[in-house]
Amino acid sequence: MKLRLAISLLGLGLWAVPALGQGCAMCYSAARAASKDGQRALNRAILVLLAPPLGVMTAEIGLAYRYGKKRDGEQ
Repeated sequence: MKLRLAISLLGLGLWAVPALGQGCAMCYSAARAASKDGQRALNRAILVLLAPPLGVMTAEIGLAYRYGKKRDGEQ
């Protein structure tokens, strides 16, 4: 059972490897050619765009945990 799980996780991990190569060469070169202030602004923009999905996912996990605890307490 543990071997099957390990093989499945390894397969899933290897399946996702091509996604790492999706970096756009044109975007990379344009960002690299920007000034240091422009590069800093791009980094901040990425963090700003990352914050809402992380917040929503954290809230959903918290709600699911709370619901599970409540359900277990009722049983």
